[in-house]
Amino acid sequence: MAEALDERKKKILKAIIKTYLDTGEPVGSRTISKYPDLNVSSATIRNEMSDLTEMGYIIQPHTSAGRIPSDKGYRLYVDELTKEKESAIAEIREMMVKKTDQMERVLKKMAKVLASDTNYAAMVTVPRFSGSILKFVQLSRVSELSLIAIVVCDNNVVRNQLIDLPEAMDDQTILKLNLLLNTNLTGVAIQDINLGMIARLKEQAGVHSKVVASVLDAVAATIHVDEEEMSVYTSGATNFFKYPELSDRTRASELISAFEEKSDLIDLVRQEVSPENRTGIQVYIGDEVPVQTMKDCSVVTATYELGEGMRGTIGVIGPRRMDYENVVDSLKKLKHQLDELVHGKT
Repeated sequence: MAEALDERKKKILKAIIKTYLDTGEPVGSRTISKYPDLNVSSATIRNEMSDLTEMGYIIQPHTSAGRIPSDKGYRLYVDELTKEKESAIAEIREMMVKKTDQMERVLKKMAKVLASDTNYAAMVTVPRFSGSILKFVQLSRVSELSLIAIVVCDNNVVRNQLIDLPEAMDDQTILKLNLLLNTNLTGVAIQDINLGMIARLKEQAGVHSKVVASVLDAVAATIHVDEEEMSVYTSGATNFFKYPELSDRTRASELISAFEEKSDLIDLVRQEVSPENRTGIQVYIGDEVPVQTMKDCSVVTATYELGEGMRGTIGVIGPRRMDYENVVDSLKKLKHQLDELVHGKT
């Protein structure tokens, strides 16, 4: 049974891992002694690092070198990361649980008010947690022919991906792939991982490019939104009949169906938030609308952010000749009201 670590050892291990992820170089006691929250001598840190090595949490790749994390060390780090934010996230979730009924009622009411104020169709999505910045990636051996990729994001969203290997991979190769992935991906916004970066990583991985591709699949999965996970409240679909250009039988039927089934609305939410416009107002007119059923409409959306990576979307769908000024003003007012609801602002 593994010996439990005291708080000082945990702090030193965390400092080693954070420094290693930043530099990609083995970490010495002198570097760790500069961490302000440790406040212990280099000699004490050397003794603690020696204990951590014996316990298997860090390893010394060369005789005269510093230490680097082992798989066991990374696993503890992942577990501790999850615990660190647990109280803060739990507090928000507790608040959300307490206000679940209120939140549901308020969001439904806001959709109705927005539809009534604008005379168009309206939608409001329930805020969801989502990760955006990569903290680190860790490849660990599961068996001779399989690895597990652990992906940790900025709000401690953790994603695991099992990877089957065509042939056995030695520890040195796994270590090199960990270095490659963390050197290139740590601190990067997921939205900024483009085809050029992927191609470069695969090229550097050589014969192990498929492993890198599997890790990137796990990264992409951290921001994937499943339809069943997203709640969308709607109102005012019958307002489409007020506008001749939207009220013919086929067009109106498609639009009302989209509001009832909500899959098109979820597709719209997925596509409408760009990194540059994450909490601003977005306007789509006609063919600019990213979902097919709404190409004859204009869509105005706003993304609201409630902290700890929680985001939701409010939107209005109407004819191209909609009163844009009134719609934008209504969305801004709703964003302010949502902020008041969650943060208790006045």
